[in-house]
Amino acid sequence: MKELILGGVRSGKSRLAERLAAESGLAVTYVATARVGDDEEMARRIDEHRARRPAHWGLIEVGPDLGATLRREAAAERCLLVDCLTLWLTHLLWDHDEKTSIEAQRAFVEVLPDLPGRLILVSNETGLGIVPLGELTRRFCDDMGRLHQTVAARCDRVVFTIAGLPHLLKGEPIQ
Repeated sequence: MKELILGGVRSGKSRLAERLAAESGLAVTYVATARVGDDEEMARRIDEHRARRPAHWGLIEVGPDLGATLRREAAAERCLLVDCLTLWLTHLLWDHDEKTSIEAQRAFVEVLPDLPGRLILVSNETGLGIVPLGELTRRFCDDMGRLHQTVAARCDRVVFTIAGLPHLLKGEPIQ
């Protein structure tokens, strides 16, 4: 099963994804896309996520090669939880040229249909606000929107989370 969990900042999407992963009965590997750098606030957010996760879960910190990482790590007896696509795309656009970013997105999307096991993808829905100022920010919103549409089409279940409440957009209801 492949799932996409969307929501705004602090909407409960990561907690829902973590709960579903824990309830899967599979070995869980958390695929983290965040980077701390010198951002103290981001470091606190990462620490909060780490504290919530069971100690026995695996952890992979991924860079632009998310598609290759998923292909390598996916297995029938494993649940991969990717948190989050938004930060992954942000790093692609910020750190790499347009060609590299497009290729990494393509490689990620192409690997999805053939992955064994369970895959839970978390991402921020960024398309509900105004059109932002600045070329890079508009490109991010455009790329994120296209990526969400493409990923959602390849997922068995898509959920939009608001105020901690999951709203089913596609697939079987969450138990």
